[in-house]
Amino acid sequence: MLRKRGQKGFTLIELLIVIAIIGILAAIAIPMYRAQTIKARLTEVTNSISHVASAVAAYYQENSGTATTWPDCPSLATISSSLGVFVPTRRISGMVATTVDASNFNIEATVTGISVSNPTIDTRIMQMHGQVGSDGAIVWSWNPAAVGSIDTAYMPKN
Repeated sequence: MLRKRGQKGFTLIELLIVIAIIGILAAIAIPMYRAQTIKARLTEVTNSISHVASAVAAYYQENSGTATTWPDCPSLATISSSLGVFVPTRRISGMVATTVDASNFNIEATVTGISVSNPTIDTRIMQMHGQVGSDGAIVWSWNPAAVGSIDTAYMPKN
């Protein structure tokens, strides 16, 4: 379409194309942003579990490294008193109720207050499983198959 000499501006087609491009980018970016926000908020939970795992490993090594010396901490209070680890219960993004299960070699954290937009994350479990190797060292791995666990898309890599 030819423009008259004095006209300036964009045609309707050009504006519609720009709006369509912005809409497509938004449709892709918004779900990715939400997923990354949830993963970032879960970082606090994974960091807390990692600190507890380090304390459990130290406790295990200091107590002669046998299966009977694995600490049993069914609450945050016993984790703090037995292992000397402070696990925050609420900060910016909500937090956890953490337990150390001596019979199954698991550390579990129940997540709360992470996602308003995705309430399926709240009250879910992040579980780290410990396994004693032949050399006596504890190898930790995340267990995405735990009952009531968080979707694997949000679980940390091993």
